[in-house]
Amino acid sequence: MILAESPRRQRVTKLVNWGHWFAFANIIIAIVIASIFVFSSPMPGTGVGTLYLLTNWLGHIGFMTFFGFVIFILPLCYLATNPRAIKASASIIAAVGLALLAFDALLFNRTGFHISFHSADLLRTEAQTQISEFYWQQWAYLFMLFLVWLGFQLVLANAIWKRVERFSKHKIGVPVASFFVVCFVSSHAVHVWADAELYQPIIKQDNMFPLSYPATAKTTMSRYGLLDLAAYEERKQLQFNSDIHNINYPAEPVYCSIDSGKNMTVIVQTDEGDISGINDLGLNALENYHSTASSLDGLITTTLFGVPEIYQDSLSNKRPVLLALPVGLGMPVSIHFDESLPADMFSGYQQPLSNNHNGLHLAFLPASAITDYVTPEMLKNNNVMIATGYGNENAQGVLYSNMSLSADIASTEDLAPTIMNALGCAAPTTFYSTGQNLLSPSRKWLVSTSGERIVVFHNGKRTDVLSNGSYEITDVTTGKRSNAPLNVDLLSQAIKHLSRFSSQN
Repeated sequence: MILAESPRRQRVTKLVNWGHWFAFANIIIAIVIASIFVFSSPMPGTGVGTLYLLTNWLGHIGFMTFFGFVIFILPLCYLATNPRAIKASASIIAAVGLALLAFDALLFNRTGFHISFHSADLLRTEAQTQISEFYWQQWAYLFMLFLVWLGFQLVLANAIWKRVERFSKHKIGVPVASFFVVCFVSSHAVHVWADAELYQPIIKQDNMFPLSYPATAKTTMSRYGLLDLAAYEERKQLQFNSDIHNINYPAEPVYCSIDSGKNMTVIVQTDEGDISGINDLGLNALENYHSTASSLDGLITTTLFGVPEIYQDSLSNKRPVLLALPVGLGMPVSIHFDESLPADMFSGYQQPLSNNHNGLHLAFLPASAITDYVTPEMLKNNNVMIATGYGNENAQGVLYSNMSLSADIASTEDLAPTIMNALGCAAPTTFYSTGQNLLSPSRKWLVSTSGERIVVFHNGKRTDVLSNGSYEITDVTTGKRSNAPLNVDLLSQAIKHLSRFSSQN
């Protein structure tokens, strides 16, 4: 006697088969979206690192997408009785899930961190900055874009439903599942080895994908007292490569106009001498100013290029946008220096201090020369900034200006974008600098370098990170070591921002 399947069982079987094919199609889409994470990160540079990248990319994204199918969609195939309702629900779930993945990818591309509770504060700040620039047209566009994406999922779900019997004849389930399982398992196995050896081309990929928790060798070691787990985790996440050989400067072509009729003088102090007499001139003083350059060459490079001294060697054959653009648009530019300029890089701009023409003046002077150079007449006819702090033990100085600087914190890298904006250039500062426009700041933290150390300032704390991942947090006001917890998300964002001009990214 032949026992035919009940209509309900047939419907459930077809829905389950449909669900697996629908999940497979969305796995492919998710892998494509996840390519944003891959191309937003530095390439491993080794064969083993590249192999791990590929297996981790396919294995983790495939597992994450299929796990979402098992949790949210598969139970509906057994519980619901209306195929249309199941297809609609699955399409909505898939559309929302992939939209979140795409949003996370764009967030990672911009900031270097993923959506999480730990990054909530940074995400809120970033979102407020971006949302404030949105008009109702942009919101309507995003909503329509999501509707189009949802419509695509509905079309995909119906197309697979109509052809599920035909697809079921192709016995590819076991090979495909085996492939993704092998990728997932092998990537974790390789990571255990890399974690034990602190193999940089692999462990620097730990934060690449969302919800990624690769297997490590640390658990067993810490269990037997061989490893300080907390210190190990922090050290591993903060390792970076300070040896930058290739640079893309500027990151994008800078097109803007400037007011060649404006006069501006920027003075950077090159010693620790006393210029307290400047206070008698009635200038505004931004006291939370930091000059972290470890050498005079680095100070000059940081000022003119608007990037940290970690890029100094790679910039030897480049022209600063701060000099090239005004000169190209007809504004006179002079550099005044009391010693020979490094490697004669800017000898074509060097002029004696007595040269008092209109235009842009950039001066690197000791305290004694500054007090003689700055006069009430200069302040009357020029926009002026005077930056101190170089050579100071804690790298903290004061930024004096007769302009209305609205920032709460500033560094040497901020001088170039502030000058450019004061002269009328509206090009994005991220094209040519890691600093920000102090006339209209967008960040309450700053990142710079001092020698081979990355330095991050935020909420009155200074965090110094060495290339091996060790770090120290100090209180900016007292200079004493702080017991404040390490903000890994902020450091991840800061390091990504810092390395925006490195061609390794």
